[in-house]
Amino acid sequence: MTAPLTKSKSFSLVDLIGQAELRRIVALSIEEDLGSGDLTSSMAVPPGAHVTATLLAKGAGRLAGLELFREAFLVCDSNAEVTLFHADGETVAAGDRVAKVSGDGRAVLIAERTALNFLQQLSGVATLTAAYVEQAAGRARILDTRKTIPLLRALQKYAVVCGGGSNHRFGLYDEAMIKDNHLDLSGLDLESLTREVRERLGNEIPITSEARNRAEAMGAIRGGADVVLLDNMSVEQMTALVPELREVARAAGRKVELEASGGLTLADVEAVSKTGVDRISVGALTHSAKVLDLSLLVEVGGQ
Repeated sequence: MTAPLTKSKSFSLVDLIGQAELRRIVALSIEEDLGSGDLTSSMAVPPGAHVTATLLAKGAGRLAGLELFREAFLVCDSNAEVTLFHADGETVAAGDRVAKVSGDGRAVLIAERTALNFLQQLSGVATLTAAYVEQAAGRARILDTRKTIPLLRALQKYAVVCGGGSNHRFGLYDEAMIKDNHLDLSGLDLESLTREVRERLGNEIPITSEARNRAEAMGAIRGGADVVLLDNMSVEQMTALVPELREVARAAGRKVELEASGGLTLADVEAVSKTGVDRISVGALTHSAKVLDLSLLVEVGGQ
């Protein structure tokens, strides 16, 4: 189980999943690609050939996944030398040198695609997240969702943090989220269901209640939700509703966060953040991010 990350100067992917798990993920990915062997490199590249490769940014963006990039080459050649010129969370411009790799020619070519796949995809997530964070301008936090690639959730959520965003729940186990399907199947109203879940879970587990209208939002607060998710509401609806919900929370003597969600695009974020919500959750951060364009230029020999 994994707890949501918070950004700090020292945060890293190894801190999140551990070195052994990082190597396991990379090794399995190499195995998937390599299979019974690299038919082309084994024929075209002389045994013992040494190469130096330079990783260049071909577009501007935010980096995430450099530890995976490095590990791919070390899995294939334990004597490889990988120098990183940037760190996760840093921005690059087109033409920037990101890393240098020196090692066995066959091993570098075997590792290349896996290394780039990890780094490009995660950097794309970080880059898109950074764009959302910029539009929110500190008025609201940008959160991810569970709409991630199966088995790679921790990596994608790490990339969100590299982009300046925050993590929503990691899975079904670390937070209760009452959604419309739960409500409809329960046969209860949202206030009653939220109160029942709170009584059964106690006060240690956070509860988010998804509200489709004003009445449900008010009921969620009265029922004991920590977060009220305003689902698919317009900017005008949220602008009018947020002050009312703040007053209900104050009257109840409770701190309640308000969250906007539901198909929000980059173009929506500025206006939504000005409604007064505390957080904005965006599935697109992980399911629709365009990869960051990076290229590994390989030279024969070199140092």
